[in-house]
Amino acid sequence: MLNTAPHLQACDDFYEALITAHQGLSTAESHAMNARLVLLLANHIGDQATLQHALQLARGAAVPAADARTHQAITPVVPSHAVAA
Repeated sequence: MLNTAPHLQACDDFYEALITAHQGLSTAESHAMNARLVLLLANHIGDQATLQHALQLARGAAVPAADARTHQAITPVVPSHAVAA
């Protein structure tokens, strides 16, 4: 089952590293990097049911009522390089 409870250690540090990794990339390069990151992490997870659940949550699909109490979708943040000046 997908763990959606806060679990990431030093989440601010990871977020900063993620944003830094995108600096200097074009929008297309940034999207490609995100796709590679998703595939690397999906490979690490490896469980099809967990990955399917993550896809549903990421897309904002409805979660069964029993799961809704413990699983919430994570709200994405637009990378700063993608914001028009």
